[in-house]
Amino acid sequence: MKVKNTSLAHLLEINLAMIFISTSGALGRHIDLPVPLIIVSRSILAVIVLAIYCKWKGFSFKVLKKDRFPILASGLFLALHWLTYFYSLKLSNVAIGMLSLFTYPILTSLLEPLLLKTKFQRMHLFLGLLVLTGIYFLVPAFDLDNSYTIAVGIGLLSALFYALRNIILKNRTSSYNGSSLMCFQLFVITIFLSPVLFFYELDQITTQWQWLVVLAVLTTSIGHTLFLNSFKHFSITTASILSSVQPVFGIIIAAVFLGEIPTLMTILGGFLILSSVIIESIRSYKKKETS
Repeated sequence: MKVKNTSLAHLLEINLAMIFISTSGALGRHIDLPVPLIIVSRSILAVIVLAIYCKWKGFSFKVLKKDRFPILASGLFLALHWLTYFYSLKLSNVAIGMLSLFTYPILTSLLEPLLLKTKFQRMHLFLGLLVLTGIYFLVPAFDLDNSYTIAVGIGLLSALFYALRNIILKNRTSSYNGSSLMCFQLFVITIFLSPVLFFYELDQITTQWQWLVVLAVLTTSIGHTLFLNSFKHFSITTASILSSVQPVFGIIIAAVFLGEIPTLMTILGGFLILSSVIIESIRSYKKKETS
């Protein structure tokens, strides 16, 4: 019974993380600032919040020498992921931006066995293809003059960066607290993107500060920390596929707060993605139950 309750708690935790992270879609569309300025502001605010939290909880900020470069690389990949993802959102809508990103479970299922030497599971490939089929229904036309098509292409690039970041961190989540690990990455992003502060008028931040705080605290500090902690209980591929419910949450949030009502094709794509999540959730729960 204890194993069952623990497994259910882990599944609930990752789904709660997905709800928080899924707010990024609506916020990315709503915040009226240049993308680099959104990301650097988000990182600065979030790293301050997480640093205070880690200090309060007594989490260590010590990084082993062997982990310094991987954590640095993961921070850079996360920065590139956020930048490309928000550009994708700006060029399309929440549904297109979020769902095009979610090709990353496919990329993860292909890259994880190669990079981490784990066993390849054909079921993960099938579920990844199911997600990709859902994405297919969202592309209006394969035309480079169409902003939605460009948005999907940028979303695919964002997916690659996200998959690489998650894979790099897989073998390090057990050695560090999730909040500390996220704090390290946010610090890297802040340093990496700080030069953009000299190229934009910073006065415009004052008109959007409330939404930037929500993005930094709820979406970034809490959501991403919970997601990182889930790596301790699931493989990267499993966590990736479970997180495919995120676009569904994001589309619902966008419909309620932005009035972006999904089309029938969007609903069909979301249904296919949600189906893969349910299948993997059941498989993961049964695996934990019998272990």
